[in-house]
Amino acid sequence: MARPDPASYLTLMTTPFRIEDAAGAAARREAAVQQLRDETGIDEAMIDTLVEGFYARVRDDGLIGPIFAERITDWGPHLAQMKLFWSSIALSTGVYQGRPMPKHLPLPIDARHFDRWLEIFVATADDLCPPVAARHFIERARRIAESLELGVANANSVLLVKGERYIRPTQPWTPE
Repeated sequence: MARPDPASYLTLMTTPFRIEDAAGAAARREAAVQQLRDETGIDEAMIDTLVEGFYARVRDDGLIGPIFAERITDWGPHLAQMKLFWSSIALSTGVYQGRPMPKHLPLPIDARHFDRWLEIFVATADDLCPPVAARHFIERARRIAESLELGVANANSVLLVKGERYIRPTQPWTPE
């Protein structure tokens, strides 16, 4: 086995590492999760209610409903994943291990779809959650929508500047 170069070796030997670090990290995560639960009132039951309520509204929506309907036939697994996702996003639990960006990149969506997604999410959170929890969820939803919109734009070779929105080009209408 090759020895590390002297600078790496010195760093390795002077960096404190303790066996209890893994357990300590888990304890710190649990404390942070508990603090978020205490501050917001969010728990898994609330996440369950929010996700179920939100996607019930999404399925009925004329703009984004068809996009979901084309891709999701069995809603059970999707909702289960979304509950893990929102647990990780809202409470920092780390239970979601997926990668949402690649799933959104090929979709025929743009700023209008993200705006509608966010509009439905905000209304659902406001209707179903106490104000502190709703604000917490909505703040994160806004960041998610912005990030996904930037990613979709970039995947379509569009570089957005700050404040710019991505609108998919449409084919001009021509009479037959």
